[in-house]
Amino acid sequence: MRMGEGVEWGLHCCVTLAWLEGEGPVSTARLAASFELPAAYLNKRLQALVRAGILSSTPGARGGFQLARPPERITLMDVVAAIEGTEDAFRCTEIRQRGAGAASGRESGRPCGISTAMRKAELAWRRELAAQTIADVIAATPVSAAERTRRWFSSERTHT
Repeated sequence: MRMGEGVEWGLHCCVTLAWLEGEGPVSTARLAASFELPAAYLNKRLQALVRAGILSSTPGARGGFQLARPPERITLMDVVAAIEGTEDAFRCTEIRQRGAGAASGRESGRPCGISTAMRKAELAWRRELAAQTIADVIAATPVSAAERTRRWFSSERTHT
């Protein structure tokens, strides 16, 4: 399974917004500049997080994004699902029922072993992501990263 870079961007933005809590909304331009990302593409990912209720957005010149709920209530799976969608990574198309070695009616009535194994693996992956929150990520991050981020955004505010 391969996730798009938008997941990484969304997760980093959520962590950053948690560190900047109480500072007011943060614009897409400032978030994009802090990570050297294209603002238009980042904005699409942030809007997906708004639609999922992870972020809130405020329009206008002083607008931007904030967390819509506490970091302890935002799971990594929430962010992944908001950006990548909720569709299963593996989709069984029942190819075992085609061709020269096609499964018999009795065999095809039972779940495919490959499909069962892949679903089990995906559920474990989803459970693991759902068990970890943005707060957990923050707790595992060096305090210096939060301090460096706050300093950068504070200095940017005085330059913009």
